[in-house]
Amino acid sequence: MEYESERTVESKTVPGVRFTIARMSFGRRIELTRRIWELAGRTEYLQAGNDAREKLEAALLAGEVDRTYLSWGLTRIEGLAIDGQPATAEALIASGPEELFREAVAAIKAECGLSEEERKN
Repeated sequence: MEYESERTVESKTVPGVRFTIARMSFGRRIELTRRIWELAGRTEYLQAGNDAREKLEAALLAGEVDRTYLSWGLTRIEGLAIDGQPATAEALIASGPEELFREAVAAIKAECGLSEEERKN
């Protein structure tokens, strides 16, 4: 048996771009859980509040969770340069097209086996 620890996805939002994401493994699941556990719990708590400040902080933390997923799971981007440099996960987060960022995060969450409701968070 040959097992590939990564999967390449053709972008639907940015034609000509392909990105490679890590497939889930036992060790990677533990690593990811450690990274997002506290952020996700705090986000859920704040989303339940009624205060506008809490809602804003929840949105900020949800963005941090998505950033964590992307930096954890995106291994390569092909067919995209950002400011004249080959695209990386960090460059995509900082300066890349947001629709590609969102598409890659959704693909990573799907690879993690998250439900639709979990992916929304």
